[in-house]
Amino acid sequence: MNYIITTDSNSDVPSDYLEENHIPVIPQYYAFGDTVYGDELNMAPAEFYATMRKGELPKSMANNPAVIREKFEAILKEEKDILHIAFSSALSGSCDNVMVAARELMEEYPGRTIQVFDSLNASIGEGVSVYRATELYRQGKSMQEVYDILMEERSHVNVWFTVDDLHHLQRGGRVSKTTALVGSMINIKPLLRITSSGELKSDGTVRGRKKALKTLVSNMESALDLEHYGKDRIVGIVHGDCMEDALSVKMMIQEMGFEQIIVNDVSPSIGTHAGPGVVGLIFYGKEVKE
Repeated sequence: MNYIITTDSNSDVPSDYLEENHIPVIPQYYAFGDTVYGDELNMAPAEFYATMRKGELPKSMANNPAVIREKFEAILKEEKDILHIAFSSALSGSCDNVMVAARELMEEYPGRTIQVFDSLNASIGEGVSVYRATELYRQGKSMQEVYDILMEERSHVNVWFTVDDLHHLQRGGRVSKTTALVGSMINIKPLLRITSSGELKSDGTVRGRKKALKTLVSNMESALDLEHYGKDRIVGIVHGDCMEDALSVKMMIQEMGFEQIIVNDVSPSIGTHAGPGVVGLIFYGKEVKE
């Protein structure tokens, strides 16, 4: 095949899968104080969330245009085209950075093509498109065919998640300071989703952690479209250093008959906003609403 699939570290695809399928990754950055992580320097997720629990507040940053050019140009010099699966343009400037680099490089390498698929999603919500693209690549689909299928299915990638501490959402402007304070006092857990335009939206609250996790699964049951997206499709579960909760959700999903279930950490650049204890559930289903 004459093209390479690439993505960014916000896709939260397990590293062994990326290595096995030779998928280059553009790093997303995060920082504690003046120390920037994400490329040569990284923190293990457990260390990252432990640092947050101590009260240190990280910040996230977009990808580096110079690194994008370097990684893409190495592929173009091998006379390969590129299908890049990107973090939601509604949540970061990273997708725009990739698109700018792609346009510039295609002018410099007129015989080559770079297609950027804006996943309008994050974490494994972006990552399932990496899995899907790889599956289609193995079937011998052309880059354009893969891109078209990803576009057709994009609005059917459902993402629901809950967080353990409302104050991290408050820092990011997702809830008010009063809501964060009162909600924390009475053990309120928010339910959030990613909309069809790739933005975060609050979609109700429940009382208590166990209820929040069960509600993620019941929301999935209500949103399934098994006629078009069956139980052979990938389901993703991501977590912020709370594996026990993630495995609890996995068990509930297995009881529904799904077998291809990915469990992975939420990457630090996303965990910066969600905090320790975030749990996300990602699946193919009915068309996502605004």
